[in-house]
Amino acid sequence: MAIVAIGSIPLMMTLGNSMLIPIFPQMKTSLDLSQFQVSMTITVFSIAAAIFIPIIGYLSDRFSRKIIILPSLILFGLGGLLAGFASAIFSNSYVWILIGRGLQGIGAAGTAPIAMALTGDLFKGGEQSRVLGIFEASNGLGKVLSPILGALVGLIAWFSVFFVFPAFSLLSAILVWLFIKEKSNRQAPPPFPKYVRGLLNVFKHEGRWLFTTYLAGGTVLFTLFGILFFLSDTLEQKYSIDGVPKGFILAIPLLVMVTIAYITGSKIGKNLEKMKSLTVTGFILMTISYGLLVYFDKIIPFLLVLAVSSVGAGLVLPCVNSIITGAVGKERRGFVTSLYGSVRFLGVALGPPVFTRLMEWSKTGMFLSIASLTFLVGLLVLLLLHVKGRDGKEKKNTPIRYKYI
Repeated sequence: MAIVAIGSIPLMMTLGNSMLIPIFPQMKTSLDLSQFQVSMTITVFSIAAAIFIPIIGYLSDRFSRKIIILPSLILFGLGGLLAGFASAIFSNSYVWILIGRGLQGIGAAGTAPIAMALTGDLFKGGEQSRVLGIFEASNGLGKVLSPILGALVGLIAWFSVFFVFPAFSLLSAILVWLFIKEKSNRQAPPPFPKYVRGLLNVFKHEGRWLFTTYLAGGTVLFTLFGILFFLSDTLEQKYSIDGVPKGFILAIPLLVMVTIAYITGSKIGKNLEKMKSLTVTGFILMTISYGLLVYFDKIIPFLLVLAVSSVGAGLVLPCVNSIITGAVGKERRGFVTSLYGSVRFLGVALGPPVFTRLMEWSKTGMFLSIASLTFLVGLLVLLLLHVKGRDGKEKKNTPIRYKYI
């Protein structure tokens, strides 16, 4: 049940963005918004989360993961209520929606990234990688369900989606409250100057590969949400597919990703060589997929080729999660994983507005641009991610344990 409680957090957080994608065209028409203004409902959420995540990560190291997660879940729900009631009551509700989404972003800052650190606290060894695989699969499952759920709820009214958020956040809060038991012998936190010096030491010695893995995770989320944004608009404008059928189509590449993520997390254990090779392979698959999408217009071949990029994303994310969670000891894990969460949220934030501009520029240019990006990031992982054992020496072709700092 502890795993269920942890898994409910990324599942609920994913709904915070992905559920909105199917109702964007309705929101755009109802509020007379531009495509860029619509994309800002995701961007504001993600930027607010990215700004507050490092602060909340420090607080979770200093106090308790559970103490941070519970009020964050409540704030996430309250932000959804504000956006929903404003949309239902006010004729000019766009500003209030953005405020509500900002509050949701702050709440999101204290949830999924802290839950990742909590997983590192509660589980060790191969079990930790397995639970992190479930964590990423739960994240992906939210992405699979959210387009369908968003489309179904949007049949009532486009703003009904905002009222779903408080229900899910309350359920997740109850699960966390009942089933997460942190160790009672928690060590006293170090003084702030010592904590900062320790973090600087981590990034001084491990920063090259740590930032590379941050970039890898952020790039996957950037391309994923950008493609979903593009696909949602294309299905409605070009193919006249909307409502629940559109939700099911949007769920197809996400279902592929969540399946691969779960399998990857259950198989990698603590083998860093395997994690690195799978991450590089994932970026190769993403590069090939995005490059080939230039040549496909019909929906079925397009989705089949897009699914190859989903396989790549499913390989990358569990590996990156495991590498980052095991990078440091428990006393600074909250900050390091939270900073990774910031990068992920920034990737989500940049996806829709950047893809809006790329769509206006050129479809061919858009796909070739993101193919070049994934190729470059994969190359950086290959060149800069040097896995190490406890003796600090690089190992080859053997399972490797982390070098804890």
